[in-house]
Amino acid sequence: MKALVVDDSAVMRKVLIGALARANITDVAQAADGKEAVEAVMNDEFGLVLMDWNMPNMLGIDAVREIRAKGKTVPIIMVTTEAEKTRVIDALKAGANNYIIKPFEPATIVTKIQDVLSKVSGQ
Repeated sequence: MKALVVDDSAVMRKVLIGALARANITDVAQAADGKEAVEAVMNDEFGLVLMDWNMPNMLGIDAVREIRAKGKTVPIIMVTTEAEKTRVIDALKAGANNYIIKPFEPATIVTKIQDVLSKVSGQ
């Protein structure tokens, strides 16, 4: 399975790629903003997207909305510093499958990845 990591921070992308490796996902593409993320999802098949919220060019929440509006059902986990309950609800309403607040423990993200993927494959 191929995953897409979307974050404007190269350091955070590396951290997320490391977390994906712990979940045995090593085929990973990267995007630095929401616009790149939408383009990547439209042009490639991904089994999972890890999406930051606050990025230049297009916010992660807007990218999630656009990906869903274009009919893509790829599982998306928001990985963000946005910790307010209303933000979590907004992301889930927009089409995110789960939500992780930064900073996070690597084990937490692995558990959430496995949870989201098991729900998707169980449908």
